[in-house]
Amino acid sequence: MKLSTGAELRITGGEGPLSVVCMNGGQRAELEGTWSPTIEWLLERLRPRFPEVRFAELRYRVKSWRRFDWCTRDARAAIEAAGGEQTLLLGFSMGGGVAIAAAAEPSVETVVGLAPWIPPRLPLEGLRGCRLAVIHGSLDRALPGIPGVSPRLSRTGFERARALGVTGDYTLIPGAVHGIALRPLGLGLVPLPRARRWVELVAAELERG
Repeated sequence: MKLSTGAELRITGGEGPLSVVCMNGGQRAELEGTWSPTIEWLLERLRPRFPEVRFAELRYRVKSWRRFDWCTRDARAAIEAAGGEQTLLLGFSMGGGVAIAAAAEPSVETVVGLAPWIPPRLPLEGLRGCRLAVIHGSLDRALPGIPGVSPRLSRTGFERARALGVTGDYTLIPGAVHGIALRPLGLGLVPLPRARRWVELVAAELERG
């Protein structure tokens, strides 16, 4: 489905009251948005367990933190289009920051950040009244030519949110890296180390709802 902002939304799953709106990561270069292999691999395992939940995957117009405001507007349009009575925002990497930026939308009750990018300049006041769950791999880090987000950055962001009265949990996965799956050329979706642990932790957040 094409959104009013020009982004795309892919909706699957049931017609229950809960919508899970999923946001991909980004990069410095201003490139056209793509679907996230991390989100796709995760949802393949969550849909059978939660058949009543509506899952919505967002494809930004441009997947770049230089266009962070555009990505946030895409996310708000996706929340509206998903139409859940309650909404859980699931953001990977930069998508975690985008989810936080869109958290003030009325239906949003929970934000789950997967290795989320929470820079010091990102306002967190929109999280008030929401639950924030951060899940991060212990081995995550940025390396030359390899994207990553330090767990220290997400932990600092989580503690900033806690200082505002936001409730939630921070979970570090030993041995996990940045993300859950990759899509190497011609190989389909390939899970990364500890992929199933990410699934269990996200499933636990859905069960809370």
